[in-house]
Amino acid sequence: MNKTLKRTDMTKLTLYALAILTTIIACKPVQKKRDFTKEIQFAVSQTEHTLAVAEDSTRIPRTLDKNRNLTTVGIYNWTSGFFAGNLWYLYKLTNDAKWKTEAVKWTEALAPIQNWSGNHDVGFMIYCSYGNGYRFDNKAYEEVIINTANALSKRFNPAVGAIESWDYRKAWDGQTEWFYPVIIDNMMNLELLFEASELSGESSYRDIAVKHADATMKNHYRDDYSCYHVVDYDEKTGAVKDKATCQGFTDESSWARGQAWGLYGYTLCYRYTKDKKYLAFAENIANYMLNEKHLPDDMVPLWDYHVSEPGFTPEWAYDASKYSTVPRDASAAAITASALFELSQYSNNGTYYSEHALAMLESLSAHYMANPADNKYFVLDHSVGSIPHGVEIDVPLVYADYYYLEAISRYNDLTKNK
Repeated sequence: MNKTLKRTDMTKLTLYALAILTTIIACKPVQKKRDFTKEIQFAVSQTEHTLAVAEDSTRIPRTLDKNRNLTTVGIYNWTSGFFAGNLWYLYKLTNDAKWKTEAVKWTEALAPIQNWSGNHDVGFMIYCSYGNGYRFDNKAYEEVIINTANALSKRFNPAVGAIESWDYRKAWDGQTEWFYPVIIDNMMNLELLFEASELSGESSYRDIAVKHADATMKNHYRDDYSCYHVVDYDEKTGAVKDKATCQGFTDESSWARGQAWGLYGYTLCYRYTKDKKYLAFAENIANYMLNEKHLPDDMVPLWDYHVSEPGFTPEWAYDASKYSTVPRDASAAAITASALFELSQYSNNGTYYSEHALAMLESLSAHYMANPADNKYFVLDHSVGSIPHGVEIDVPLVYADYYYLEAISRYNDLTKNK
């Protein structure tokens, strides 16, 4: 048998192969990029309304009061950095210099925070403002980032191996004392430490971030990769004294925004360290959240995944009769979507995570956008601050807008890169 094909035979085979390939391509639906221009324009319009009434950059927009008027907070509130972050993202998304001008104004109002160590939230305050300013425009901001990391480091206890979130306080029962409470939200401050380490060459910031991530991985998480909100430590021995909630439905339930903080935190830990244990952990958290049986069909979680679970009763003064329908938390969905877009860049299951992130983003865009007749100042509505505290229930929140805009930005970057 002649093993050498004639040129005419090769041509026939090539044409046959091309015909098959063309058929396959024709049968596969083309994934068209989602255009979020309309949503960005809406964010621009809403933010312009906010700036028209919020003239003092030391009074930062946060939410609406019961009369739907804008409420603000001072620079030492944990949410003070988000509005500046929104302005930086509008600058990135529109390339309009006016947003840079406003972003600088609202960012630099937070300058006193860089030397403050009153609580762990300086990561939110400074990295969402100065951090984005550094990334998108002003490299001179690196000094503020480093100074803040130095201040945050003062809350780290080597015996515990974690950054103290709050000073001494009592739990919901009014009796249990927390001497060294660490909350899952604290994972969001590690980005500041990692970045400051790279900018300064000071390895101690990175070391603290790694130790905190490892301690949280060990002590905050259950076997199903849901997490506790609060873990209290013995500040001398590092022993765990209490695992509880200050936000969720019960100590053993699954507060939705807390799960999102953890997912985001371990994803960024992998970004900076390339340690695969963090990638695997982030994937496990994501899989828990995306497969949680109480996750609604529209991908926007209830305030707590277990809030409707039979047998769960609240351990704080919560009158369930006030809420015929348990509120959704759009902020939890926005944080989760943003984290999933980043996780999709690192994971072998990247398409799975990016598709779910896009589904969340599209759901927020379709059903959770603010009604300008009722809400002139924020992009999203239907978030929850804290049901146990009885505040900010089913309202807009500035940090929901921040992570929504970040998720759009990450989606645009991902699709552009592809």
